[in-house]
Amino acid sequence: MQGLENWTAATPEIFLAAAAMALLMVGAFRGDRATDLIAWLSILVLGIAGLLVLTTPVADAYADLFTVTLFGRFMKVLVLLGSMTAIAMSRSWLAREQVWRFEFPLLIVLATLGMLLMISAGDLMSLYIGLELQSLALYVVASFQRDNLRSTEAGVKYFVLGAVASGMLLYGASLIYGFLGSTGFAAIAKAFGGGSPGIGAVVGMVFVVCGLAFKVSAVPFHMWTPDVYEGAPTPVTALFSVAPKIAALALFVSVMMGPFRPILEQWQQIIVIISVASMAWGAFAAISQENIKRLMAYSSIANIGFMLIALAAGTADGLRGILIYVTTYLFMNVGVFACILAMKRRNLMVENIGDLAGLSRHQPLMAAALLIFMASLAGIPPLAGFFAKLYVFQAAIGAKLYVASVLGVLSSAVAAFYYLRIIKVMYFDAPAEPFDAPVERGLGFIMSGAALFTIFFLFFQNPIIGAAEAAAASLMAK
Repeated sequence: MQGLENWTAATPEIFLAAAAMALLMVGAFRGDRATDLIAWLSILVLGIAGLLVLTTPVADAYADLFTVTLFGRFMKVLVLLGSMTAIAMSRSWLAREQVWRFEFPLLIVLATLGMLLMISAGDLMSLYIGLELQSLALYVVASFQRDNLRSTEAGVKYFVLGAVASGMLLYGASLIYGFLGSTGFAAIAKAFGGGSPGIGAVVGMVFVVCGLAFKVSAVPFHMWTPDVYEGAPTPVTALFSVAPKIAALALFVSVMMGPFRPILEQWQQIIVIISVASMAWGAFAAISQENIKRLMAYSSIANIGFMLIALAAGTADGLRGILIYVTTYLFMNVGVFACILAMKRRNLMVENIGDLAGLSRHQPLMAAALLIFMASLAGIPPLAGFFAKLYVFQAAIGAKLYVASVLGVLSSAVAAFYYLRIIKVMYFDAPAEPFDAPVERGLGFIMSGAALFTIFFLFFQNPIIGAAEAAAASLMAK
């Protein structure tokens, strides 16, 4: 009976692994002729995995190495949605660059499998296996345009710094095991809750936090983000900005509110400092950026800061705020990168903010969509980004993190400058050479859907808030 429960709990992951192997065989026998087929099948496979996630029962499986919670299910759905969208946005760009090969969607499927395993980890060892499965696939896609110097440089930087972060996390896990005698989340929580665990275990926790902070691009472990965002192929940057970020954040939250929750007072100030530093650096460093992909890298650093301040609250309201924020962030970021992928002249990509000059005259619908996303990222009401920040700051204030909340609001005001600057360039600067028209149908559909979600979030937020509250309560109850 226990074996059946194990299989049932991990149905989405088992299905993804089997489907990836089947797609690999199709690609191996048919070669690049099957790339389009494999891409669409990959999207279908990820969609089916999403349905399986929604029907998976809440349970602990495989001797507590694997756990399913409502929180994890919420995050898994967002990860799968982000991966599906990234594959859908990739085809035209990669085909134009003559690097559209069947390995690309397959690598995203394998990376997504690692992300799902990360989210359901109930032990430091299963955590590490999921993290590395995700990372190894992402190292490859970051340098997928192997004849391009910037892409290969991005892949090498991501690999070297990622290996360092993974080493830190593994070293922290070994310290925790050495001093507490277990790598299971439940056993670690019991040891930390039973009195003083010893300085060695606390040092191990710090190393684990450092490794996880790297994966979410939090300051001071953010150094890889701008270079990788700029150098990686644009569809890969779009993927990096959503699915792996969401998975890493889910893992961060699960670890801090799981095994390390009994020592909340010890790590709360660390998270507050990381959060404030991320918000400030993401706001100020982006001001001077001219490349829109680098600007979005710093934007992602700032947004992680906002989410971490809700984590520092250590409450159910904080977790609810994170879930609502990450939902809106997914749609806003996907929409922005759909617009970036449509920035091309004479079939060549352009990435400078100045290239957007006069966009409102040449392509008013694309300009309107980008205006909506930038205004939402700036937190202007009544768009989705405003409510995301509202719930995050409500949780922080409820936890009496007043100084961090004030600094967060000030950082948000600074960040609004560079978001509004893009709007000013599109609507008020002298027109530059127009982009190729019309926008590809797939990108236009994604832009429109993301824009509608961002505008009308106010009217259908209640189901999302309800699901977020239930998911937060399930994690707090563990």
